[in-house]
Amino acid sequence: MEIKALAFDTGGTVLDWHGGIVKTLIRVAEAQSLRADWHAVTNDWRRRTMKAIVGQTQPAFNMDDVHRRTLDETLLHFGLQAATAEQRHLIWRGWHELDAWGDFPAALSTLRLALPVVSFTMLPTALVVDVSRRNGLVWDAVISCEMIGVYKPHPDAYARAAQRMALAPAQILMVACHNFDLNAAHRAGFRTAFMRRPDEWGPEGPPEPNPNMEYDFVEDGFEGLVRSVLPGR
Repeated sequence: MEIKALAFDTGGTVLDWHGGIVKTLIRVAEAQSLRADWHAVTNDWRRRTMKAIVGQTQPAFNMDDVHRRTLDETLLHFGLQAATAEQRHLIWRGWHELDAWGDFPAALSTLRLALPVVSFTMLPTALVVDVSRRNGLVWDAVISCEMIGVYKPHPDAYARAAQRMALAPAQILMVACHNFDLNAAHRAGFRTAFMRRPDEWGPEGPPEPNPNMEYDFVEDGFEGLVRSVLPGR
């Protein structure tokens, strides 16, 4: 079936969350002479957040809320509880100030000339608005799991996203660097594209850097996705 739209995972696939949060921690925490392995701190924070949010249905919180709670847990775990309330707020706010990977903005603009492009993400709507404005990203729509009340990889999240787009799942190409997201999208009937992001987790490397099943496309960067989806571009 012909692809009629592209849906993008946004945290990790589009945004360099690790690099951005490490920079925020260095800028904010080290101002109070706090020292730590900031790569380890950032990844611990990410793991705690993901554990608390994935698969949720109708939660009374969003990912911003989870980021704030799990930040306290991570700081305590690393002996950084001396961070002040103001510093914690600035660190938390770092998620709204992330940069996109360098290959994404131009590719998004090119893809959008031919097909609708949608941010389909577990990130809160306000966060996506902030980072999109910061990076000059123009979406045809943002479908946050916060908006639909079901978080990926729950199957209802994909069904509701397709319903919002008024398309059959097989007409939507889900683009992500995470196997758990693409596997769930595949089960829901979506087309799938795996985007390698070897630096997503910093020096540690991603837990699953390569596809764990056969997807429609496997790419090392967004320039490759443009060529695959729009032959001749």
